[in-house]
Amino acid sequence: MKICNICHKISATSQDHLDCVQKRSIELENEDFKNSIPEKLNLSKDTQDLGVEVRAILEHLTKNKD
Repeated sequence: MKICNICHKISATSQDHLDCVQKRSIELENEDFKNSIPEKLNLSKDTQDLGVEVRAILEHLTKNKD
C-alpha cells in the first residue's frame, strides 16, 4: 500500500491509481493542444483578419484554468 502521487489517497497497489494517471495524461494532452492553437492558425502573424467571435473563442480556449 502506498499513497497515490496524483490524488494523494491510499492505493492498494504500489503504483498510482490507473484512473488518476489517465486523467493526468488527458489534461496534459489538452494543455498541449491549447498551446498549439495559435501556431496552427498562424495567429502570431496577424490576428486582425479574424472575426471578433473567432478571436473571443480562441482567447477563451487558450486561457489557463484557475
